[in-house]
Amino acid sequence: MQGRVAPGRFEALERSLPTFTGVKVFSTTLARDRELLSERITKWIRENPQLEVVDQEVRQSSDQEFHCLSILLFFREIAG
Repeated sequence: MQGRVAPGRFEALERSLPTFTGVKVFSTTLARDRELLSERITKWIRENPQLEVVDQEVRQSSDQEFHCLSILLFFREIAG
């Protein structure tokens, strides 16, 4: 029975993964904008009460001149 998966194993895995229907990206390279990023994110969340944030990622990239900060919010619509 090598190479076969027991019935039901993938169903449990699928239920444990967060499902999302969209991604909102907040990104900036300017220091003054990085200081205001949390306010921008909070405002967006408050303006979209029909959405539930199910996951997030923070990314940073840099070169010799610029430092880019990106925050990705993975969301889905709230059933209702």
